[in-house]
Amino acid sequence: MANLRDIRNRIGSVQNTQQITKAMKMVAAAKLRKAQDRMISTRPYASKIKDVVSRLVGSAGGKNPIMRSPDKVDNVLFIVIGSDRGLCGGFNNNLFKEIEKKLSDEFETHLENNSLSLVTIGKKATSYFKKRKYKVAEGFPGFFDNIEYEPVADIMADAIERFGSEEYDEVYIAFNEFKSVIAQTRTIQKVLPIDTEKMSGSDDNSDHASQQSIDYIYEPDSDAILEKLLPLHLNMQLWRAILESNAAEQGARMTAMDNATENAKDLERELKLKYNQARQSAITTEISEIVSGAQALSDN
Repeated sequence: MANLRDIRNRIGSVQNTQQITKAMKMVAAAKLRKAQDRMISTRPYASKIKDVVSRLVGSAGGKNPIMRSPDKVDNVLFIVIGSDRGLCGGFNNNLFKEIEKKLSDEFETHLENNSLSLVTIGKKATSYFKKRKYKVAEGFPGFFDNIEYEPVADIMADAIERFGSEEYDEVYIAFNEFKSVIAQTRTIQKVLPIDTEKMSGSDDNSDHASQQSIDYIYEPDSDAILEKLLPLHLNMQLWRAILESNAAEQGARMTAMDNATENAKDLERELKLKYNQARQSAITTEISEIVSGAQALSDN
């Protein structure tokens, strides 16, 4: 009978867990819709800013410190975007493993020389890399509790200032790019130094190529406009990465909680079957004992 009680208690625990995971899935679905709206509304703006900057790069004089091309890469900065909360499957670990692989493959010397720094956004990213003895220059746990543009601009402004003062020679952003509810793309992109050849190069798209060929007259001049737009362009790159990562996190959590709910249902069915089998066995044993007792009394 104790075995039956244990199984019954476990069935109750599984049912409670199932209710929690189902509620978390619904919360993640609601947050995902809001995150998708912000992400989708930002994409066209970020794309147009990039187009304008790409046209200006070709006609600029190259005096802007943001456009400097270092002869030697001595110091590198990685801005890693994770999450504050768990229960989202392999969302964080898959990205972190991808980053560690890239660091060990391409930046082994920088790791040995302690010339590779990390700026971690999100509690999970901060704790993960600090525990593994990476050089975390600054961490932002709790960042996703209230996502605002100003803190993002401050992070990028600091990176731009340090790049301009030659404290860093390269700056990368690592994040999960949203593709669908069940799919995220682990992305590591270099934002500084700006690849002027790639930005000013012609595209296969004929409309874009025709726009690139137009000779614009800028007032006051292209260098002055570029000085204002380049920081804005870089801010938008990080802001878009933050929004993409937030949407991808909610999608991953929604999928993980849906899978957990289905697994709980399967486990509940198995436990109920085991409970019924044990109960039937107990009833059969009791009937056998009663029949044996009655038979013994009749023989006497």
